Amino acid sequence: MAITRAKKQSIIASVTDALSKSASAVLVSFTKLTVAEVNTLRAELKKDAVKYTVVKKTLLKRALDSQGIDGDMPDMPGEVALVYLQEGDDVTAPARGLAAFVKKMKGKIVYLGGVINKKYLGVAEIVGVSMIPPTPVLRGMFVNVINSPIQRFAIAMSEVAKTKA
Repeated sequence: MAITRAKKQSIIASVTDALSKSASAVLVSFTKLTVAEVNTLRAELKKDAVKYTVVKKTLLKRALDSQGIDGDMPDMPGEVALVYLQEGDDVTAPARGLAAFVKKMKGKIVYLGGVINKKYLGVAEIVGVSMIPPTPVLRGMFVNVINSPIQRFAIAMSEVAKTKA
């Protein structure tokens, strides 16, 4: 059954609204995914406030065009889904959330590109973004880097104090 013009306009409006509120989105191509696999994927993504939505390519292209995004829109062969951050500020969450499924479902789900901060990214860039740890982990790594010299200095002073005593 064909989609009515009003339904198409509401889909474009909802996708446009989601893209405008989200700091990042990833485009993926999927083939031969079972309903159980899609439900598992959605459940895992939902834990990080990420949403997985299947959208017709023509409607998705219209929504992306209306956003004024810099760069070239990636090619969208086959069936396309939009994975975007529903709430929060972790721009790596959509790509990182998909990374395990892309590896596990070899060929069934594939990165096509993405949008981060109103700029299109290619497949290689999205794969790179997917390898970035979550924000709390990055903060912990940063604190460890800052703390390391102080900690080593304290250990050295302790050893000096032991030799003097």
